[in-house]
Amino acid sequence: MEMQQEAYPAVLVLAEEKIEEGKRLADHLQSPLITEEKEAEGLSMYLRLDEEGLSLVGGSLCLRGDFGRMLRRVTGGRLDHELLVKAAKRKHFGPSPRAVDATAGLGEDSMLLAAAGFHVTLCEYNPVTAALLKDAHARALLSPELSEIAGRMEVLETDSISYLSSLQEGPDLILLDPMFPAKQKNALTVKKLQLLQQLEKPCAGEEALLEAAIQAGPEKIIIKRPLKGPYLAGKKPGYSIEGKTIRYDCLVLGRR
Repeated sequence: MEMQQEAYPAVLVLAEEKIEEGKRLADHLQSPLITEEKEAEGLSMYLRLDEEGLSLVGGSLCLRGDFGRMLRRVTGGRLDHELLVKAAKRKHFGPSPRAVDATAGLGEDSMLLAAAGFHVTLCEYNPVTAALLKDAHARALLSPELSEIAGRMEVLETDSISYLSSLQEGPDLILLDPMFPAKQKNALTVKKLQLLQQLEKPCAGEEALLEAAIQAGPEKIIIKRPLKGPYLAGKKPGYSIEGKTIRYDCLVLGRR
């Protein structure tokens, strides 16, 4: 039986100078390219490329990756108060520690790690999410306030299990934030992520993901979970750092 190609949203280009970029994205997604807003009417979801960048539109919701919104969190002495940054601290890391964000999404956690001095590889398997992430990263590289931080980030559209398995040398840190099954009520779902949740399935291979991270040989694995959620793949961490709604489970493995 022949497998059907997964359908991705059409690409609407509204800036003439973005036409070639839009064509490349549409070709990559094997999606229609449209250039008039009326052509998007009736579509449940589409990608919009204009002067401000790439966004995902669905009904009344519009999602655009924007690291500029994080500027306040990474400046003015606020970075050290971030729970992830506290969880990522390790005495044995060198001056230029390396991290892999194996479930990057729109990259906000990666930005925090990069601001803390890590060189971060962001892995995102979904091509639509990866396109939004690459667009946000490209704009951050052009920002005087964010370019240095963004320069420590590399975005890859790839399956994280395959990527981790291919590493010849383990990174210092691996971050896992798998989308947990949607057992929560819609009211608990952050609106700006509802569109992504329509594109990406909850993590069904928790054991494989965690095992790939362990086999990659990092010093530490950090797993982001809901505050009252179960341990990933039932693996009890060495310790956890808790916030009001989330916690970071930390597995300290030591260099192999």
